[in-house]
Amino acid sequence: MQVQKVDHHELFEQIYNQAPIGIALVAPTGQWMKVNPAFCCMLGYTSDELMDLTYQDITHPDDFSQDMIWSYELFEGKSKENQYEKRYINKNGDILWCSIHVSLVRNEITDEPLYSVCHIVDISNRKLSEQKLLHREEMFKLITDHAQEIIYIADSEGVCRFCSPSVQQILGYSPEEVIGQNNNSSFHPQDLERISQMDLTKGNLLNIRVRHKDGHYLWFETTYKVFGDAEHEQQIFTIGRDISERKKQKDISAEAERIALIGSWEWDMVLDHITFSDQIFEIFELERTCKPYRISDVFDVMDAEDITSLQKHIAGVKQGEPLDFEYKHISSDGNEKYLHLRGLITLDEHGQPVQLNGTLQDITERKRIEFKLQESVERYTSLKKYNHDAIISFNMDGNIMNANPVAVKMTGCPVAEMIGTSISRFIGASNLGLILGSDYEMAEKEINAVRHTDGSETEVLATLAPIIINTSNVGFYLIAKDITEQKKLLVAKETAERMNKAKSEFLAMMSHEIRTPMNGVIGMTDLLLDTPGLSGEQKEYIEIIQKSGDSLLAIINDILDFSKIESGKTDLVEDPFDLVEIVTETVQIVKPLAREKKLDVRMCVEDVIPTPVYGDAYRLKQVLTNIIGNAVKFTSEGGVEVKVGVKEQYGNNVQLYFQVKDSGIGIPAERKQQLFEPFYQLENFMTRKPQGTGLGLAISKKLVELMQGEIWIEESDEPGTIFIFTAQFKLNNGEESNRLDQQQKKSRTSALRILIAEDNEVNQLVLSRIVEKKGHFVDHVADGVEAVEAVKHTSYDIVFMDVHMPRLNGFEATKAIKNALHPESCPFIIAVTANAVRGDMENCLKAGMDAYVSKPIKIESIMQALESYYIKNNL
Repeated sequence: MQVQKVDHHELFEQIYNQAPIGIALVAPTGQWMKVNPAFCCMLGYTSDELMDLTYQDITHPDDFSQDMIWSYELFEGKSKENQYEKRYINKNGDILWCSIHVSLVRNEITDEPLYSVCHIVDISNRKLSEQKLLHREEMFKLITDHAQEIIYIADSEGVCRFCSPSVQQILGYSPEEVIGQNNNSSFHPQDLERISQMDLTKGNLLNIRVRHKDGHYLWFETTYKVFGDAEHEQQIFTIGRDISERKKQKDISAEAERIALIGSWEWDMVLDHITFSDQIFEIFELERTCKPYRISDVFDVMDAEDITSLQKHIAGVKQGEPLDFEYKHISSDGNEKYLHLRGLITLDEHGQPVQLNGTLQDITERKRIEFKLQESVERYTSLKKYNHDAIISFNMDGNIMNANPVAVKMTGCPVAEMIGTSISRFIGASNLGLILGSDYEMAEKEINAVRHTDGSETEVLATLAPIIINTSNVGFYLIAKDITEQKKLLVAKETAERMNKAKSEFLAMMSHEIRTPMNGVIGMTDLLLDTPGLSGEQKEYIEIIQKSGDSLLAIINDILDFSKIESGKTDLVEDPFDLVEIVTETVQIVKPLAREKKLDVRMCVEDVIPTPVYGDAYRLKQVLTNIIGNAVKFTSEGGVEVKVGVKEQYGNNVQLYFQVKDSGIGIPAERKQQLFEPFYQLENFMTRKPQGTGLGLAISKKLVELMQGEIWIEESDEPGTIFIFTAQFKLNNGEESNRLDQQQKKSRTSALRILIAEDNEVNQLVLSRIVEKKGHFVDHVADGVEAVEAVKHTSYDIVFMDVHMPRLNGFEATKAIKNALHPESCPFIIAVTANAVRGDMENCLKAGMDAYVSKPIKIESIMQALESYYIKNNL
């Protein structure tokens, strides 16, 4: 096949005319020599129009200088071709971005430039896209460079791909330290664990803690977006703002709400959505849920009455009234809470309510204080209203502010008429002057009466009390006690005291007057019985006299003893003693009568009773003698059982019980309580033979009570009577006590030098004979002055000192002897008195006397006094 010959000129012409890009030939002078249709289309010119223009005419002014440089390089042969981008201005004046490829065609012979061949491509769209992208990049850089937040991009592995410069200022790291690193270690471990369990594709808000370069954590509120899909690399774009200060303020606010027990809320009334602060959840004990709460949820935790009241308040709020509502709330555990609800309404442009904002405060503690205050006010009001004393309050000017009913009655003036008037009308102007002059003590002494409107006065005892409000004295209370009745009682009391004193003086006188002759009778009887050669008949007569004297003395002793106990002047001693010995001695006293009546007397003492115990053995023996003696006296056959045991032991104390049971005829139930009344005689209904004073059991009851015990008659179906009493003793008296001597006391054979100071000759004779019979030497004096002189000249072991003597009584004589002699040479002084009333023994011991015996004097009491001398001198 024959190949046709190609017309290259025609081919190139077709390519030139149909090319999609602009092609132009430009003369070295800049004139267009030839342009193709594509280039004309780009610029909007026809070929002829372009031929009239130069290269420079359609070039953008800003690109002209660069064109000159590139043209120069071509013409000078520095480059064979140039490719660059430039701007043309089309016929409409619009800018056209083009990519230019320029090559220079030279003369093959002379190498002179002939023309330039230009290939032009329209890149305006690409340039526009690039400019937009550049603008975006510039904007992004502007944002990232100046943003206060941290802009952070990381890949799915957590490696940072971008971090804004703000990281330097906020966290202390430079962007270079962060980019390219996995920064998970900078997040708080707890937050990192929480993030690892989250599906980040479903959320876009997260609060986390990030560690600062210096080590402390900052709170960030972050928004994030996941880019890409699972098949391609995913990236997380995050913007985080530092909310540490806001979080701190929020925490402070939350703590303040917690401390103040106050929470905030917001009610969208259109959507019926209620938003609560944390404290509201605590107050209402509500669960925190994702769904919004509604007003019905609030009503669910209120009772019906409060719901109705709240609905009325809400209706008022919609009318523009503020919400102010208090009510009682019952919590799930049944405790009461008092809540205070406040709120303000927000209206839309049409005046319709759209939102209600407010607070809810737990005011339980305040309510309790209010209740206590109200209770205090009511108590104060009641105290003032029902007080038996008149109470008038007045201000610092003396004007009355209020008064209670007693004051109205005392003054005869109603409260309404009192208020505003001066209190001087009731207490006197001078007394008001003392009060206003701050001389309160003198005012209280001077205000001794309150005037009535009718002119009469009521005697009062006044007290002034200041009214203090906020540390300022704003007035006074005048409390006036009507002492009219008290004065009557005081007069009666003084009369009774005088009568009681007269009784005591009478008893003292009668004791002295009766005991002095009785001393002679009983003393001489003892001496007569000790006289040898008495016939049987004489001895019988003397014993009758002795028994009669003892009976008379017992009656006197009971009357005086009861008077002393009843007056409260009896004090118990705390000396060590053997309880078994005391009980045994008491039983031995009644055994002769028991043998005479052929009665069986048994004694049972528990082994656990401690020895010694500390207490008043004499008073215990007095009670035992009375009760055991009565049991033997009123039992005709059978026997008497005495039982002693420990009832309770605690600390240094032991409480013992004493039971005396007899087989007598018993005591009627209706008369049991009467037995312990004074002057009630048991014999009246048992033997019909009255004896004694009827004071024995009354004295016993009072002595038992002094020993912190009680006495009673036990109920029993068996014949006879059971008396029981208890008494408390100490196991140690707190001092270094002498051990109880269980052995027989040693006999003292040496004779003593004794002085008897006694003005009564009979008593002097009786006392002398008793002492002399014991082998001692006796001297006599008749008054206190002689006694003082005697001890100065003679060394006496013992002085029996009568209390009542002429010239110088026993108390004064004792004091003179104590002052005149050295304590080591001072004799043992034994007081001898016929008074035997309350306080007599105490007065003797206070005066310096060492022992005490009362008249009538018996051999036993003298021997006890001598024994006390031996004990003191360790003989």
